[in-house]
Amino acid sequence: MKDIRDYSLLGHNTFGIDARCRRYLEYASAEEAQLVCRGLAETDRPLLLIGEGSNLLLTADYAGTVITPERRFDVAVRTVDTDADGVYLDCWAGTTFDDVVAYAVAHGYHGAENLSLIPGEVGASAVQNIGAYGAEAQDIIVRVQAVEIATGRRVEMTNEECQYSYRQSKFKHEWRDHYLITSVTYRLHRSFTPHLDYGNIRARLAELHIEHPTASQLRDVIVAIRRDKLPDPKVFGNAGSFFMNPMVSREQYERLHAQYPDMPHYTIDDHTEKIPAGWMIDQCGWRGRTVGHVGVHDRQALVLVNRGGATGSEVVALYQAIQRDVKQKFGIDIHPEVNVR
Repeated sequence: MKDIRDYSLLGHNTFGIDARCRRYLEYASAEEAQLVCRGLAETDRPLLLIGEGSNLLLTADYAGTVITPERRFDVAVRTVDTDADGVYLDCWAGTTFDDVVAYAVAHGYHGAENLSLIPGEVGASAVQNIGAYGAEAQDIIVRVQAVEIATGRRVEMTNEECQYSYRQSKFKHEWRDHYLITSVTYRLHRSFTPHLDYGNIRARLAELHIEHPTASQLRDVIVAIRRDKLPDPKVFGNAGSFFMNPMVSREQYERLHAQYPDMPHYTIDDHTEKIPAGWMIDQCGWRGRTVGHVGVHDRQALVLVNRGGATGSEVVALYQAIQRDVKQKFGIDIHPEVNVR
């Protein structure tokens, strides 16, 4: 277990914000997570629970304690006799999520291909309900193992108990800062059913003259698409998609569509439409713009970037300006997907 005072978080957030915390705790097992919880004092609060910081914006030094799982690859495979097609992967919270996807594809375990190259760790996948290209973590999560901070006891939550929805879970609301996640169990399949009808997956496959992709080919295509759209955090600090795509009523969408016939949308149900926030930001003229040390990525308006030496407050000023412009032009509120602290 690591226990460090006055610790730099520069290497723990992909935005590349140079902030410090008063205390840093890192646990390498469920037992160490219990020791962390039982050793916390009131003076250690507030608490900030993070993974690799790929969905985090630090606005200033953190006057409290940061807690995180050790970063390492740790995946155990289980099969259940009564579930011939199912394969269960028990994954340590500090395992990079994309390493799990790569491992699954390489071993013939299917269902996570569309989640390829999403940044972050296994623990964060359960908190954030990460998703892309028509798939979400909730589609494969079976259960989450954690330690309750208040008592130090081990607990287990089922998928249903986590109450997943679009980029949401109870870990972001009622359970926020209540648990240290230690592992997540995913259910994958031995049979492969590709999901190709989201984004430009089919178009990219057609360019490669692939009609019936293997799981490996589908993963490769999604990785290539994401790398084309998203900047490398090692070059320009960023947290991936900064805003959530807003849900609006069918009536509101139809009014907007009459005014903006090219507005893309995704039908959620008979009453709800999802509108891409990136499209609206682009329409407001933000794509590629720079303000001081921060800006909007020139290939994907949903991504805000640190062009070098940015502070958290600069990123806040930028995203709030974008929010105001989108609200003024479309009458829609867009909200950060990123955890702003």
